[in-house]
Amino acid sequence: MKNNNRVFILTELILGALVIIVAVAMLRDNTEKNLDKVSVIIENSDDNQWNAFKYGLRMAAEDQNVEMFVVGTEGVMSAEDQENMVLQEIDNGADAVIVQPVPGNDSESMLNRIKNSIPVMSVGTAVSLNEENSSLPVVEADNFAMGKALAEEILEDYAGNLEGRALGIISETLDTEASANRRDGFESVIEDTGAVISWTIDDFSNPEAGYYLEKQPEADLVIAMDDVSLTAAGKAAAANDLHGAVVYGIGHSTEAVYYVDTGVVECLVVPDEFSIGYYSLAEISESLQHYLYRPEKKIVPYTVLRREELFSEKNQELLFTMNQ
Repeated sequence: MKNNNRVFILTELILGALVIIVAVAMLRDNTEKNLDKVSVIIENSDDNQWNAFKYGLRMAAEDQNVEMFVVGTEGVMSAEDQENMVLQEIDNGADAVIVQPVPGNDSESMLNRIKNSIPVMSVGTAVSLNEENSSLPVVEADNFAMGKALAEEILEDYAGNLEGRALGIISETLDTEASANRRDGFESVIEDTGAVISWTIDDFSNPEAGYYLEKQPEADLVIAMDDVSLTAAGKAAAANDLHGAVVYGIGHSTEAVYYVDTGVVECLVVPDEFSIGYYSLAEISESLQHYLYRPEKKIVPYTVLRREELFSEKNQELLFTMNQ
């Protein structure tokens, strides 16, 4: 009799444990099915310039318990291309989108239409050329300050005397807040130094423009305002196609760092792309989890890299994120 009671109790305990296990599994499965989904749309998404940014996204997705997906993209996008991608992601179940706005006024009106359906966060540049008038929250570095810092590094190298020095300036575009503010910051320092801007390229990303760095007039310094321009200038300098010009620039790819390491690029200003990725996802996740929360603008820091201190302890974390 006692043995029967023991068997009965043991059976009940086992069944109770199984019920708990099944309940936990069902709860976990239900939670996974209801994760908020955030899609991220950036240009040339597989390019190594996005390594740190995507690492930041992944870390934030883990911390916020959201599902994050970076849309595969190639080449130059128009506002129409980007809108079609966003709408496709919404059809696929995206609850919010993080977007690198494409150049031009059409981008702002397009994203304003989208934000009426789901939360939208811009990264890298404000959606409007006038940052104060931008209708979307943005996570970016202080672009004016980066341009200014780049010019100050040059002045330091030349003891404050750029009299008669010829400069060539390259930008992927001037039709974004980021690119325009970087140029303004740079020129605010350079304008009274005696330097002469010999030539400029303002739409380097356009393959139909037919710009070739080696065909530009000789310059003492070549200044690149973004990663695409910087890596192009580094490649040209490595091939001795810049007539001996010294290259300075803003960039955040492993290729850009390689050109610093090999001495091809003298100085590199690097925005904290990891933080841009992390904060953008964290902010938009908060807006999904709390209806009344409004994502805030975030300004992330930047770092100045030079060859002699490239692998110093203070730069280890930055280089680590760029290689993820």
